[in-house]
Amino acid sequence: MSSLETRPDEVTCGDGPAPEGAVTVLTPREVPLGGPRAMRVRRTLPSRGRTMIGAWCFVDHYGPDEVGRSGGMVVPPHPHTALQTVSWLFSGEIEHRDSTGVHAVVRPGELNLMTAGRGVCHSEVSVTGDEPHLQVLHGAQLWVALPAADAGVDPAFQHHAPQPRDVHGGRVSVFLGALGVDGEQTRSPVATYTPLLGAEVVLDPGARVRLTVDPEHEHGVLVDHGRVRMGETALERAELGYLAPGRSELELAAGEDGARVLLLGGPPFGEQIVMWWNFIGRSHEEVVQARTQWQDELGHDPDGRFGAFDYPGDSLPAPELPQVRLRPRG
Repeated sequence: MSSLETRPDEVTCGDGPAPEGAVTVLTPREVPLGGPRAMRVRRTLPSRGRTMIGAWCFVDHYGPDEVGRSGGMVVPPHPHTALQTVSWLFSGEIEHRDSTGVHAVVRPGELNLMTAGRGVCHSEVSVTGDEPHLQVLHGAQLWVALPAADAGVDPAFQHHAPQPRDVHGGRVSVFLGALGVDGEQTRSPVATYTPLLGAEVVLDPGARVRLTVDPEHEHGVLVDHGRVRMGETALERAELGYLAPGRSELELAAGEDGARVLLLGGPPFGEQIVMWWNFIGRSHEEVVQARTQWQDELGHDPDGRFGAFDYPGDSLPAPELPQVRLRPRG
């Protein structure tokens, strides 16, 4: 997914952890996903309170959205650098195309991981039709920052369908990293450039689930629906609860209607990055160069930095850069 803001801010990334044991609640802000009937997304990362959880640097939560009413998701070709996009759906389908030649359909409960590396462009469009499972689009789009040593890797695409695991009080699907539940560890086979955790946790009404996590990781819990207690802290729908490193166990408790959350984690990133629009770099000059190259190519140069693929429409031009120098933070 692209950031479609016409005046994207420079983002302060690489903030330090909160006090050990304290849960910080991040509330979402609504962002339109382009067009007069734009589907709106709820963004919790980056936020004023926190910009990263491990290498996770961008969290959009959207839906349930009636595709026939809103027009759904229509994101034309747009570029990315030095990051990975993680698509995770609860309902509906999205057609993905990118300049590596991949044409894939994103489906609920399946991980689609695109590595931008030195540069890639892609599009995302809701799959429409009369079938009931296509009427409502609902999911999350997440970005992972690549460390400096791997920021220039070749673009790539991976798909993984984790087997949901029934546990006492709910169901867990681990799509990245490893998570311990009921004394057993579930691990994803997908390789990552930094240690990461990504899992969907569905809680039965009134259930309480204890998860074994890496104490060196900071963690975030994004509530998709229902009400959840993260330790002693209550979280509402679309809120993101952050917990600093130091805990080897995380307890989640659902309200009377049950709940579904995404659990994210990773060690503090520990690097300075500049994140502006759809680019991640290490300096103002890197971001300016990426923007200039995209404006020169706009998805029409198969031999260019971002490549090209067939799409029935125009690519997204980059917004104007701010009048101040972009500064790395961290």
